[in-house]
Amino acid sequence: MHLNSIVSILDLVSTFAFALVGARVAASKGMDYGGIALISAISSLSGGTLRNLFLGRTPPWLQHPWLFASIILAVLLTILIRKTLPIGRFVLSLDTFGLAVATVSSTNFALALHANWVSASILGLIGGVTGGLFRDVLCQVEPVLLHRETIGTSCLAGAITYVGLHQLHVATFFLVIASGMMTITVRELSVRFDWHLPKLR
Repeated sequence: MHLNSIVSILDLVSTFAFALVGARVAASKGMDYGGIALISAISSLSGGTLRNLFLGRTPPWLQHPWLFASIILAVLLTILIRKTLPIGRFVLSLDTFGLAVATVSSTNFALALHANWVSASILGLIGGVTGGLFRDVLCQVEPVLLHRETIGTSCLAGAITYVGLHQLHVATFFLVIASGMMTITVRELSVRFDWHLPKLR
């Protein structure tokens, strides 16, 4: 399969993952169908939008309207399943995969536009965490990013891995796999062992 086709499929899957988590959180807060759709779209599109705006580029959903197919599917599934309970382990795993893909693609996009390694790492972090942060703020829940599961740390670890291996001229395929696995590993370990960043006492 051509690399561009693989990237397109991964973008669809990550958009779906973020959209589904957003829709489930909105449903658990008792929002109507319109609210569920709005939160789903913001969760899945805002990270790439903010990244592109910082880089002076058109937001991806304006260039690739087929991304909305993933959002529509996530909203329909949420409405049809009619679950308003907090998200389960499977959906959390989808969210972790979405974090990895968004972090890797954002870092890659920044480096392709000749951003320096610090900027590329920060933009990788922004691409991964922005959607979840906006989702939690709009749903009036304490943002996960700010108090547990080291989501930001996971994305930053993946982005720095990508940038570091890129500086060593590692082949793109292995670079993507390594940085994606770093993001997933740190997130999964933080969930499994209840890791958190230190807090002021």
